[in-house]
Parts: sequence; C-alpha cells; structure tokens
Amino acid sequence: MVNDNREANDKLSGYEFYHRVLGSPRYVVAPMVDQSELAWRMLCRRYGAQLCYSPMFHANLFANDLKYRKDALQTCPEDRPLIIQFCGNDPQQILEAALAAQDYCDAVDINLGCPQAIAKRGHYGSFLQDEWELLSQIVRTLHEKLSVPVTCKIRRFEDREKTIKYAKMLEAAGCQLLTVHGRTREQKGPLTGIADWSYIKDVRQHIKIPMFANGNILGLEDVHRCLDETGVDGVMTAEGNLHNPALFKGISPPVWQMATEYLEFVDIYPCPTSYIRGHLFKLFHHIMNIRQNSGLREQLATANQLEQFHSVVAKVKSKYEAYHTGSVSYEPEEMELNMCADESGELRPWLCQPYIRASPESHRQKIAEKEREAIDPNRTKRQYFDNAGNEISRKRMKKLRRRQRRPTKTDAQIQLRHERHLEYCTQCANPLGSKCEFRLCRICCRDKCYAEDCDCPGHGILIKSRRAKAKKYEEHSRQQNINDSQVVAEKSQTIENDDDALTANIS
Repeated sequence: MVNDNREANDKLSGYEFYHRVLGSPRYVVAPMVDQSELAWRMLCRRYGAQLCYSPMFHANLFANDLKYRKDALQTCPEDRPLIIQFCGNDPQQILEAALAAQDYCDAVDINLGCPQAIAKRGHYGSFLQDEWELLSQIVRTLHEKLSVPVTCKIRRFEDREKTIKYAKMLEAAGCQLLTVHGRTREQKGPLTGIADWSYIKDVRQHIKIPMFANGNILGLEDVHRCLDETGVDGVMTAEGNLHNPALFKGISPPVWQMATEYLEFVDIYPCPTSYIRGHLFKLFHHIMNIRQNSGLREQLATANQLEQFHSVVAKVKSKYEAYHTGSVSYEPEEMELNMCADESGELRPWLCQPYIRASPESHRQKIAEKEREAIDPNRTKRQYFDNAGNEISRKRMKKLRRRQRRPTKTDAQIQLRHERHLEYCTQCANPLGSKCEFRLCRICCRDKCYAEDCDCPGHGILIKSRRAKAKKYEEHSRQQNINDSQVVAEKSQTIENDDDALTANIS
C-alpha cells in the first residue's frame, strides 16, 4: 500500500512529522525480529498501539533479494502509521533498501541498538555505536535521498556525557526521531537488569527532535511513569507487548482470547509457523511452565498447521476458563519457574502478564557458586542413572536428556511420515524413487537403464548419455588416428621425394 498522505517533495521533519504524519503517538510497539509481523501489529493496533515498527530487515537482502523483499513488505491500508527498520553498515546499501521501502511506510529506522551475537558477527546494530563518522554518513545519506524521514534506535553508553553527544550527533546528521533504550549493549540475556531512565531524561533535555523511551515497560502504569519521569514523547515496548498485546489498554485478558484473535489475523495475513509458535509460547509462558502442562507444551512445540495451533488454544481455554469465571476455585499447580502473584495475592497463570527476569546479581551468584563447587576437592562426585537404575556417565545422561526434551511426534506427523513410504517399486518391494520416470527403485532403475540403453535423471543414472559420449569420443579418437596416419604418410613421401631429388643432383 503506497503512502498517499505524503508528497515526495514535501517531506516533513521533527515535530511537524511527529504530529502531522505519525499522529503524535505515545504508545509504540517496538521492532522485533520475526515477532512484529503484520498479523501481530494488527492485533496490537486493536488494543491501543498508536505506532508500530516492522521487524528488523537486513538491508543487503532487502535490496538484492526480491523474494525476501516481497515477504518483508507485508502491510495493508489499516497498518498505519508504520516505520520500517533496517540494519546494515553500508550507506549506499541501506539507501537502496530504504528507497525500495519508502512508499510503504511513514519513515525508515536504522537499527543501532541490537546487542545480540548475530549483530556482532554482521557488524551492525549496537556494534556500530563507536563508529560515529560512518553512522553520520548513513543517516545523512538517507536524510538527503529519501522522501520519508529517517529515525534511529540506540542504546546508552556507560558514560552519560558520551550518550548525550551520541544523540546530538545523530540529530545533526538528520535523524528526525530518536528512540533511546535505557540499557547498555552488555545488558542482555541473564545480565539484562534494569534500564536506567535517567540517561533517557538527560538525552531528552539536550535534543530538539521527538524522542521515544524503551526499557522496563511491564504494564500501562510503567508507560505513564516513564512519560512523567523522562519527558519523552512516547514509550516503546517489546517484551512487555509480547506477553500482553493489550498492555496499552491497561488490561490483562485471558491468554486464549489474545491467542484466538491473533490466529484470526494470521488467517487473514499469513506468516511463517515459527512466528506463530513464538507468539503463543510468549502468551502461554506461565501456563507452559506448569509441570502438568508438559503435554500441551510438546503439542505446541510440534504444531505446524493453523488447525493444530487452534487445538492448543482450545485445550488451554477448556482447562482454565472455569477458573477464570470463578465457577471453580484454582489450586496452585507445580511450576518450573517462580511466578509472582497479582495484587490480590492470587496466582492466575491464564492471564496475560509480564515475565519477570531474575536479577543479574542472582545469576552471578549462581555462576560463582558453581565455580566454587568445581574447584572444591571434597565435593561429592555426582552420579547419573538411567531409567533402569544403572549408573551411566555424565555424557550419556546429557544425551538421554536431549532425547527426552525432543517433542514427541503428533499423530498427523506420524501418519504423514507413513504416507510418504506407501508407494513402492513396480518390480520389487523397495520404495520407489520420488523423481524416477519409470517408477522404480534405484536398483531396478539401474538394471533397466543398462538393459534398455536409457537415462533416468531422477536417479542420476545416465547410461544412454554416457554411452553416446563414449561412442563420440571413440569416433573422435579413430578419426584423429586416421588424420595422424595421413600426416605421417605425407611426411614420409616428402622425405623420399627430397632424397630422390638430392641423388639426381649429385649424379
């Protein structure tokens, strides 16, 4: 869908762009790899999201791979305002990608905040934050060549002054809206910790363009508190949104309601099953961490069709709806991870609610404790046993545990696997080759090709072609030998003639 609300020669900037094009959004859904696809964005917009970002796209692939670009540019007229985000480290490459996307969005964002290992390997995201000359060139190039504004998403430095200078540099280069994450590049995984909003507040006081804050958003009350404490124009959320897409409405609906509505959008705007599975695992996070629900967890892990995902949602609803309505009192179940109770002191895992990470300090304590145990000479050697009670090695136990964690096959998958082997060779009991022109197994096909002088490209058996090639080579060799013989005879005759002429002259 091309943006008809913007003239190519009338690009707005700063707060004029923020108010007139974006509509002054305060509630923003973050760009999330494989998670902020169109179906999810439409669900979030239904529940109060005022601006959505696309997933992060690789500029190189987007510019050069037409299939990647077609899959990425999934949008609709209702999917506005929309900002498309790219990652990369080459100004011209990012520009080419942005030029291909600018008619489908309201702005182009440069990802300068991704802290993951893949960003380090690809040299993009937060691993560009020290290359200010390059970043200035990228932002300036897009600012000058695009018909839509360019925005940036960054993480803070440990140094407060450096963070402020970083933001001002991007503003001077042409950035029209800045999102600041209150965590550093090192704060990820078990060391995520708390985002420091004071850095965001300081940056807000030193730049003049619109600004969003990111980090520590678990509910609507956090959104309003962040707006008040930092003075930003809007608040962006990622993980909080994944666990509760109705976060901006300030409600915590039952998980099956959100899952059902999401699957309805997926039916309209299809997406890869890996995206669907990821969203449902986030929504069902607390439920799937209940030991009694291990069967549901395995079913969700192996689902690969929309009907199978609906089946999981229906089973979750069937089990917990009575607890939600209050017709049956809920007795807490055994959970694999700790879960916080709500304000009433009740555990209600069937509601959309945030995931509370363990603190970095507790993670460091666990690591330190394991290191102490490893060097303790008096520690008791741990023993491992299989299901029959026989002692086995640690390596063997790890292998058994990996097998146990593998999701069991569903009946549909088992049936499909059996159906693949129902067709057999017409001459024996072996399975036929799926691409064989003669509907034979490889052995029978080879015999047929040898006997009847034919080819089977499906099996890669090229008897006829090779024989023809051999005959051609043999004919070529024979002709070459004849030619060589003629040349030798001609040379011999020439020598004899020369000898006769020499003898005559001597006489």
